[in-house]
Amino acid sequence: MGQVLAVVSGKGGAGKTTLCAGIAACLADEGKKVLLMDLDVGLRNLDLSLGLGDEAAIPFTAVMRGEYPLSRATAHPQISGLSFLTAPVTETPESIDPAQFAALLTEVRRTYDFCLLDAPAGIGPGFALAARSADQALVVCCGDPASLRDGARTAQLLEQFGLQEIRLVVNRIRRRFFRRTRATVDDIMDAVGLPLLGIVPEDEAVPLAAALGQPLTRYSRKGAALACRHMALRLLGVRQPFVRI
Repeated sequence: MGQVLAVVSGKGGAGKTTLCAGIAACLADEGKKVLLMDLDVGLRNLDLSLGLGDEAAIPFTAVMRGEYPLSRATAHPQISGLSFLTAPVTETPESIDPAQFAALLTEVRRTYDFCLLDAPAGIGPGFALAARSADQALVVCCGDPASLRDGARTAQLLEQFGLQEIRLVVNRIRRRFFRRTRATVDDIMDAVGLPLLGIVPEDEAVPLAAALGQPLTRYSRKGAALACRHMALRLLGVRQPFVRI
């Protein structure tokens, strides 16, 4: 059976969607069959991080309600093994039936090795849908105190939903800030209370790839893209070095 991972963040701007797409692409590069699902109902932007902004993609709700089979999920044209279901733009998060969504994920687990749920930022209904349905979660935050506090609160809420396997991803690290404040990786983990999956440096390749309509991991092989590869390998049980700060 495949694994469903909820990728969440307490607030917007942490770079959650970019990392969700990057990790999924790297898992597919390792030969895994991967499904990405955008849960940001009414908004959606995961397609842009995948370089699929001009592609017609099926919303997960259409598969959930039996309008399309799961096999119709959009196959990424550049990344073998990676498929995508977008979020509906004409519905609200409250309209999603949790039982129907759980049934969809049962089929997803039988079909894919990994499914990454790109949850909307914050702790609203979309967050609850992802937290209630996932097998494990990744909490994405930045390294500043406010973001770390949000990450800690988000982790507590995930635990209330019964999730036990929760890991931290610290994004957009600026080395100069950490050198001046003398913060360490241990300080970050202590602040949030979670084991660390990855540290991702601030990288100008991220907005450039989005502007050019390319997946990050196809535009670059270093910086944030390399960090995504390391995180994907750790999810597969392969030890990898952390970025030094």
